[in-house]
Amino acid sequence: MKTIGLLGGLSWESTLESYRVLNEGIQHRLGGLHSAKIVMHSVDFGPIEVSMRQGDWDNVAASLIEGALGLEKAGADFFLICTNTMHKLAPVIEKNVTLPLLHIVDPTAEVLAGRNIRKAGLLGTSFTMEEEFYRGRLMNNYDIEVVIPDKADRETVNSVIFKELCCGKVVESSKTEYIRIIQSLQQQGAQGIILGCTEIGLLVKQKDVDIQLFDTAHLHAARAVELALEE
Repeated sequence: MKTIGLLGGLSWESTLESYRVLNEGIQHRLGGLHSAKIVMHSVDFGPIEVSMRQGDWDNVAASLIEGALGLEKAGADFFLICTNTMHKLAPVIEKNVTLPLLHIVDPTAEVLAGRNIRKAGLLGTSFTMEEEFYRGRLMNNYDIEVVIPDKADRETVNSVIFKELCCGKVVESSKTEYIRIIQSLQQQGAQGIILGCTEIGLLVKQKDVDIQLFDTAHLHAARAVELALEE
């Protein structure tokens, strides 16, 4: 079994979910008392979030590169960044480490393509919804069109993530708003909804809506299990 590196703490709530899914996946595949071989570097998200708001992405990148190098030294065979937004920095991180990165968009897009979904709604932080690093990879590499909420709804989605979900708060009124926003994306022609922030799955579940949800945290971890068990 290969050793999985986790670059986490972004936030720790979603990293915990990734850790759980990884271990459940290995136990399901191998049975008994088996669990995943994992090394983790968990950052302090507080100062990183400040740097993000200030647009100081060089400082954020430095922290994540340091963490990835630590995973490499600790013996990881490949690594995951346990958040969608920080994949904005995936190219610069990959330039500074030799450890292979499992990009979070790829397993999600592969599942979407496998279900013949060519137009997907995307929920995430403002960075993820509005910038090209995420939508561009879906379109350019997988020919998947992306629709996003309008500006006011994007602000709602982003605010709930940072002010509630990243703090471990699940608020029923926010869940109602997310469901409304998902329904609006469905009305725009979305065939499925990408939960493009690893915390959103804590708030909205498949049973809450009648359109397919694609939880990136779970799909990312499930693909990592497959990679870890490959010969």
